[in-house]
Amino acid sequence: MDFKLTEEQLMIQKAARAFAQQQCLPGVIERDEHQKFPKELLEQLADLGFLGMMAAPEFGGAGMDTISYVIAMEEISKVDASVSVAMSVNNSLVCWGLEHYGTEEQKKKYLTPLAQGKKDGALYIGAFLLSEPEAGSDATHQHTSAVDKGDHYVLNGVKNWITNGSTASVYLVMAQTDASKGPKGINAFIVEKNTDGITVGAKENKLGIRGSDTHSVSFTDVKVPKENRIGADGFGFTFAMKTLNGGRIGIAAQALGIASGAYELALAYSKQRQSFGKPIHEHQAIQFKLAEMATKIQSARYLCYHAAWEKDQGLDYTTSAAMAKLHASDTAMWVTTEAVQVHGGYGFVKEYHVERLMRDAKITQIYEGTSEIQKMVIGRSITK
Repeated sequence: MDFKLTEEQLMIQKAARAFAQQQCLPGVIERDEHQKFPKELLEQLADLGFLGMMAAPEFGGAGMDTISYVIAMEEISKVDASVSVAMSVNNSLVCWGLEHYGTEEQKKKYLTPLAQGKKDGALYIGAFLLSEPEAGSDATHQHTSAVDKGDHYVLNGVKNWITNGSTASVYLVMAQTDASKGPKGINAFIVEKNTDGITVGAKENKLGIRGSDTHSVSFTDVKVPKENRIGADGFGFTFAMKTLNGGRIGIAAQALGIASGAYELALAYSKQRQSFGKPIHEHQAIQFKLAEMATKIQSARYLCYHAAWEKDQGLDYTTSAAMAKLHASDTAMWVTTEAVQVHGGYGFVKEYHVERLMRDAKITQIYEGTSEIQKMVIGRSITK
């Protein structure tokens, strides 16, 4: 086993850390309060090659490994999870899904600008549309329909909780074509956002990741060309599940970053704050909290790296991704709560950042598969 990062990975870490501290940190509280989408920051991420990190260079991507992606996600998530979730969706769900399952024509037309993050000089990102009002954890019961009309499909239905919902230029949409076949009747489609019949709902007023662009998206008799179907007829549910496996690594890395960011703030504060004549980190109660934070974070980091390594080796990473997301998201929730406690009353104040990180942490236990779903995935694997 080699636990050392490569020179390239260290360079990625340095670049991501600098971007987070110098570009994301200024204004992060204001963006959270006003639910402002960080468009300018995503445009800068595109210039850094961070919106298509794992995509092949021939399709405009950076051609990096998954560990590099995890490293970048952690550093950016330490400061602003609203930026990192937009980055995660574009990398893990949209670009990866198209590169591995799209046709060559689909890759040339859509993947290349998505991996570059820009088209004609403007921001160009994607969104992944699976969840519905009555199909969250049970994604097999898709109510959005796609009727085969010969040379095209007609989509009708509603998707919700869509990250990049109003900002994306391209949607990857899962829809039911033949309900009698259950999950095997679901297809996946590439749908351009400016297509007639698409309506984007109001932005969701959320507990955390308030800067991220979360909306419902409705389809009313939306025509989708047959060539925009991804894979063979009935491949949609398999496409969604395989793509989400990689997405879980991204969200695990996001949770890891949120936890790391809160821990670093708590550690720094514990050295500055005096209580009973000495810095509070010298009190055993605080020292034990910090020790447990550091240990949980390191274990989460190794789980994330292991899942990423398995993915890069071409191994089945379904279980390792679920374990990484389960543990990292639980760690993020626990560490951020304790970080607020270490700060005392100041932790309850926005300017100290930890209350925002605590709010951001909660969603990592919910989206791209709840913690309960991760336990189901792990449980089925270990009891085979």
